[in-house]
Amino acid sequence: MTDNWLIVGLGNPGAEYTHNRHNVGQMVLDELAARVGGGFKSHKSRAQVLEGRLGIGGPRMVLAKPMSYMNVSGGPVSALARFYGIDPGHLIAVHDEIDIPFNTVKLKIGGGEGGHNGLRDISKALATKDYFRVRVGVGRPPGRMDTADYVLRDFSGTEKKELPFLIGSAADAVEALVSEGLLAAQQAFHPVKAP
Repeated sequence: MTDNWLIVGLGNPGAEYTHNRHNVGQMVLDELAARVGGGFKSHKSRAQVLEGRLGIGGPRMVLAKPMSYMNVSGGPVSALARFYGIDPGHLIAVHDEIDIPFNTVKLKIGGGEGGHNGLRDISKALATKDYFRVRVGVGRPPGRMDTADYVLRDFSGTEKKELPFLIGSAADAVEALVSEGLLAAQQAFHPVKAP
């Protein structure tokens, strides 16, 4: 069924990771859940799941937060895709992205994983890279800080003030992708380059 979408917010389980940069995908899913008006429930695929629609009579969305660690997200994601009968062309992975600036949202389908182990595991489990990604910019680590240390830290005080806007924008991007398609969503959310 073409109006079914699986939207997965990547992150790590456990209270100690909840506010980390690496968990921004799950923060976006919490925002989408608030908009749908429901709560997540445990699913046998090792994920928290909420089923809803984008607007009245709109496309059906399965919102999911894997309860596995980020680096082994593929198992829960592929299990959910099989359970709900959703092919990779209707899968959206929402994740942190160090290669774009904080407060920026970009969308794409397929391509490389850019060193993101969660995406790499999903691509391996699905045997394809051809699924949508909503990339939520968290910026690059300062100085010589290790990337893993950086993404496993909470947002800075300054970033926290802007974070609700970033999460809202990423949730808007997911909704635009589902309702209007990739090109329209990219045109709406990608920064305009100066001529």
